[in-house]
Amino acid sequence: MAVLLGTTAAGTQLPVEIDSSGRVVCIGEPGPQGPTGATGAASTVPGPQGPIGETGPQGPIGATGATGAAGQGVPAGGYLGQVLAKTSDQNYETAWITQAASNYGTGSLSGYWARQAWTSRTSAADNSWLSVTWAPELSLFVAVSNSGSGNRVMTSPNGITWTSRTSAADNQWTSVTWAPELSLFVAVSDSGTGNRVMTSPNGITWTSRTSAADNYWQSVTWAPELSLFVAVSNTGTGNRVMTSPDGITWTSRTSATDNYWQSVTWAPELSLFVAVSYTGSGNRVMTSPNGITWTSRTSAADNQWTSVTWAPELSLFVAVSNTGTGNRVMTSPDGITWTSRTSAADNGWYSVTWAPELSLFVAVSYTGSGNRVMTSPP
Repeated sequence: MAVLLGTTAAGTQLPVEIDSSGRVVCIGEPGPQGPTGATGAASTVPGPQGPIGETGPQGPIGATGATGAAGQGVPAGGYLGQVLAKTSDQNYETAWITQAASNYGTGSLSGYWARQAWTSRTSAADNSWLSVTWAPELSLFVAVSNSGSGNRVMTSPNGITWTSRTSAADNQWTSVTWAPELSLFVAVSDSGTGNRVMTSPNGITWTSRTSAADNYWQSVTWAPELSLFVAVSNTGTGNRVMTSPDGITWTSRTSATDNYWQSVTWAPELSLFVAVSYTGSGNRVMTSPNGITWTSRTSAADNQWTSVTWAPELSLFVAVSNTGTGNRVMTSPDGITWTSRTSAADNGWYSVTWAPELSLFVAVSYTGSGNRVMTSPP
């Protein structure tokens, strides 16, 4: 509808409208404002949210809460070689355990069980196995024997399953070592003619090598810092040591004395070879910085020393014996000064080794009743 302005007789202009029927409708002057109407009912629809106000000031710090119950920390005590193990199903119940502790459950740490639980394994043959070594680069154990026919070597990838291997000759093999820098196993023997050494790159195929002399070679070791093999013998005159840079060519060396040298080891931290003997009077140890020049040392006792090893983490040599009363172990920090130690039993201890990951010495014996292994720390 259109809105127009009309003029009254009094000359006042008023709005007029033409309705839908074409009629002119005069709209009168606005009347006075009417009274305010009653308040309408409250709307049920919420209005829009207003803006968020400013953050108020931080309130005061509340009072300190009550002290909680005491927790279970690492138990006091413990010494080198012990391990922390669970003693119940509760995670916080632990104790330091030793070899004597045999009542702990499956929660005990693997280091404990590694030295506590021994399992019989089937050898490749019932030979007289005298020496075993490990080649980490090949993931292979190799053992040698002084008996058997065409099978005086056996190998294993895991210490469980063993396979017979043909030795270079049916000699009485007494010791084997691994030289990772040369990727070579070397074994020595106390029998044979001109072939008392054999070598192998893989533990399977073995080759005879000519020893420096047909002595009764008892032990061989590898010194990577010198690129040198050293072997010792319990027979020979002035030639009871031989050395080789490659396991193939061997040279006789003069031992400090013509004792029955049974074992030799290398301590790289001291740049020192140490050998121990079955015989001698106050001179059953000898040392050398290079495998060539040897010096007699006084052993802790004139026992029949059969094996020696070096523990670099402890800066300690340990040797074991198959004779003596309560003193079948001796130790030395430098290979020169030796101290008697009490063995776990007066057994015929034949070999000792060091496990740095467990901080543990392990020795084995060929005599005894149910106690042919000893460890230290206990």
